[in-house]
Amino acid sequence: MDRWVGKVAVVTGSSSGIGAAIAKDLAKAGMAVVGLARRVERVEALKGDLPDSAKDLLHAVKCDVSKEEDILKTFRWVEEKFGGVDVLINNAGILRQTDLLDADNTQMLREVIDTNVMGLVLCSREAYQSMKKRSVDGHIVHINSIAGHKVVDYPKLNIYSASKHAVTAITETMRNELRTAGTKIKVTSISPGGVRTEILPVEIMDSTEYPLLESEDISDAVLYVLGTPPRVQIHELTIKPIGEKF
Repeated sequence: MDRWVGKVAVVTGSSSGIGAAIAKDLAKAGMAVVGLARRVERVEALKGDLPDSAKDLLHAVKCDVSKEEDILKTFRWVEEKFGGVDVLINNAGILRQTDLLDADNTQMLREVIDTNVMGLVLCSREAYQSMKKRSVDGHIVHINSIAGHKVVDYPKLNIYSASKHAVTAITETMRNELRTAGTKIKVTSISPGGVRTEILPVEIMDSTEYPLLESEDISDAVLYVLGTPPRVQIHELTIKPIGEKF
């Protein structure tokens, strides 16, 4: 991680769970971290978990990644304050409690696609343009899911699996485009199994039937892929808890 000290990382969905763990670990590693979230006060509260040397490295910014105007405004602010983006962690993701074929659920389905797919693409686009403008060999990391590789038979996943399959395809499309453009910018998909976060129903988190990873396990993986030498690109990293059935 030494080469990233003093560089700028944008972390979406950083108010809790995986995003919060990543934002804190990157700040501890010496990066200037811009933590994006709708609940910006929760990102500010993360400073209480940081050592004094890292508190000022975490910057909380209110941003709803399902809204393009929020994304454009945020990346303009990052450019004005820091010069640009070196690392992007696309962590923001949502799941709505509905079945795919339930009546009157259009808004819920659109929210999942707008956040999990379009938000990821638009943030990646703006980060890439920043990297390209400054000739930076940056890194874009997508927090994907095992549901992006296999349709899991579990209630209420609705369009979530489709959104994560899109992330898998988008990762490869980006890799091809970055190579064709002659850049050395990396793109990585990290696909966890079950993780103990707010996206899961309470009955799963409280159940002994479903083994779960912790958010810190995924953050450790992010630090690993960012810490690889310039010649190494981790395309896909799958992480499952021991005993997971899926």
